[in-house]
Amino acid sequence: MCLAIPGLIQSIESLHDGMVSMAKVKFGSITKEASLEMVPHAKPGDYVLVHVGVAISIVDEEEAKKTFEYLSQIGEIDELIEHTQA
Repeated sequence: MCLAIPGLIQSIESLHDGMVSMAKVKFGSITKEASLEMVPHAKPGDYVLVHVGVAISIVDEEEAKKTFEYLSQIGEIDELIEHTQA
């Protein structure tokens, strides 16, 4: 299944002379990089939905927590952690 996962932006880095913005995004206990090209106004502390390494929208904290709770209930969080660490 392919889905977008909510994560919290920890920091943002500009690459290639400011042409590309990449964020360190925290998904529970895992931190990964994600492109901010689709949400250039996102900032540290924002929750974003990330799909295949690209932040596709900003979501509020409550929505992000509900999504994590649902994914945990159906057992998808463990699978996400396993695939991310492999």
